[in-house]
Amino acid sequence: MTKIGIIICGRYINCGGGKCLRALKEHVGGFANYPMEEHLELVGFSNCGGCPGGNIEYVPEEMIKNGAAVIHFATGMIVGYPPCPYIRQFKEFVETRYNIPVILGTHPIPLKYFTTHNTLSSWKTMNMDEICRPLMTEDVKVMEAYN
Repeated sequence: MTKIGIIICGRYINCGGGKCLRALKEHVGGFANYPMEEHLELVGFSNCGGCPGGNIEYVPEEMIKNGAAVIHFATGMIVGYPPCPYIRQFKEFVETRYNIPVILGTHPIPLKYFTTHNTLSSWKTMNMDEICRPLMTEDVKVMEAYN
């Protein structure tokens, strides 16, 4: 069993986490690398605190106290508009400060978002293809199912 914490973008503070939880259950998107037979348990779900991410400094510690072995930054940090400008810094900080791996992404990128974002200059400027490459390996039908 792997215990997981999820941090979402502060813009989506009211998000109920439905797509993230569905992906966790289905082992798709950011959870695709976990074996299907491995039980994944969510032990923390919070937001970054809004730009520039005040909760990033404290929320991981609480998740780790609850047993988190991995922290996922939600897909909304990648495909929200604009993409999170701090995502690389947040990942480096959490991994360095807490010595815990950070995975970029939770649910598959919805196809409607991918289609739009893939044409935007911000996507290319921030080299988002590199950041979300694992999320882009999903079958198009899976991405469409998360629209």
